[in-house]
Amino acid sequence: KIYWKAKVMISVVVPVYNELPLLSELRARTVKAMESAGESFEIIFVDDGSRDGSLQVLMEFHREDPRLKVIELSRNFGHQSAISAGLEQANGEYVAVMDGDLQDPPELIPIMMAKLRSEDLDVVNAKRATRGERLFRKLMANLFHYVFSRLSEIRSHGSFGNFCLLNRKSLEALRSFPEEGRYLPGLRSYMGFRQGSIPYDREPRKAGRTKMSAGRLLRLAADAFLAFSHWPVKLCLSIGLLGTMICLVLAIVKITQPGVSSVLQNTELGAIALFMLGFVQLTFIGILGEYLFRTYRESLRRPVYFIRNRYLG
Repeated sequence: KIYWKAKVMISVVVPVYNELPLLSELRARTVKAMESAGESFEIIFVDDGSRDGSLQVLMEFHREDPRLKVIELSRNFGHQSAISAGLEQANGEYVAVMDGDLQDPPELIPIMMAKLRSEDLDVVNAKRATRGERLFRKLMANLFHYVFSRLSEIRSHGSFGNFCLLNRKSLEALRSFPEEGRYLPGLRSYMGFRQGSIPYDREPRKAGRTKMSAGRLLRLAADAFLAFSHWPVKLCLSIGLLGTMICLVLAIVKITQPGVSSVLQNTELGAIALFMLGFVQLTFIGILGEYLFRTYRESLRRPVYFIRNRYLG
């Protein structure tokens, strides 16, 4: 057995990327929430390559209060990687993860802690009762989680995001995953343990713009599907078999009913069928190529992030 002696009771990991207008309120609310819990704590801000002066403000926070610690990444590695960097540095017996845009209320963390302890849980997920986002993003998020929960190899809850609280045992399990393409809510679900949830209303962003652009969301969705589902390959196989059967039936029809041959030999229909077959093949090659590329990328064993500086003392 490995015995862990925590340096603090609660660690709070907060990834930050160009959140300068929100940092003062983020600090004040998070510190107040942690002090209300009556436990020793640390707040680990992970600067993910900010370019708006966020790092300098975070360093000033650290100089004023040593409980506020800063991890400076060497560049922007992305949201999931920044969270992973913070989890690696967390010293607490319990570790909370929340976004730095204040859509995840830090006041919920003491309530999550009470639930985890009273019900002997390993993980408490914050369940989004409402989402403070635009209608289109809500629809896209709901569509992704609906499809993912039915086609993936794990049970996914569409209302769970990154906001959660873990005990040390579940944290060590989460940190043991070696893959580069990470979808942390999926990994939390995959690893099991005793999990519960607390509903909350996710507030709209108070300032600034969301850092999860459509392109980043699509990449995150691709990471989730390709890491936890084999349905794209099964889809390729199923459509390939279906197409083979259709061609076989048409060949039999052509042989047995010569009158149909004039239709099948129509130049325009033949060209359309040829183009369609080509696009389908390219799509399948692309899907298989994604799996091949991700397998190659994982085989390189590259670090998920690099830390330029640590301000922990």
